[in-house]
Amino acid sequence: MNRFDPRTTALVLIDLQNGILALPTAPRPSSQVLESGKSLAARFRDEGAAVVLVRVAFAPDFADAPPGPADQPLSPPEGGLPADWAHLADGLAAPGDIVITKHQWGAFTGTELDLQLRRRGIRTVVLGGIATNFGVESTARHGWELGYHIVIAEDLCTSLSADLHDVSVRSILPRIACVLPSDTIVFGG
Repeated sequence: MNRFDPRTTALVLIDLQNGILALPTAPRPSSQVLESGKSLAARFRDEGAAVVLVRVAFAPDFADAPPGPADQPLSPPEGGLPADWAHLADGLAAPGDIVITKHQWGAFTGTELDLQLRRRGIRTVVLGGIATNFGVESTARHGWELGYHIVIAEDLCTSLSADLHDVSVRSILPRIACVLPSDTIVFGG
């Protein structure tokens, strides 16, 4: 078991929102990641540990999307995003949760995530969400650079393909984080 102090540990769930949950994912379906995320969030709340829900959203014209040349840049889909695209999944949020809106892959840049964690004395960040190799990995990299102890709850992650998930979980994240199953996360000394 991996023991954590609830006073200094936060769960950060990435992009468990309607528009992202509707995408086809692997190695596990997004519905499984959502249910596992809800379960772990409930455990964190029961222990008095912080829960942070991060969503990605853009202006209708994507004017707040990251600029710059890219082979596959972000752009608004024909007709725009559905009105509920950025809404967190039903039943995910609870009173007292911190909700962060980001406008790029990672949850630290351009948001108050670091400020909210530091003001609460958080030193360990447990991450899960969609997609492993985009939002989760970007947040993990930046959090590690900021000095947080990063933990990846692997069963709370999925991506657009099993290969993309596996490269991140096997080759990149273990260099900056502890990658473990969520059922091994316990609180106490």
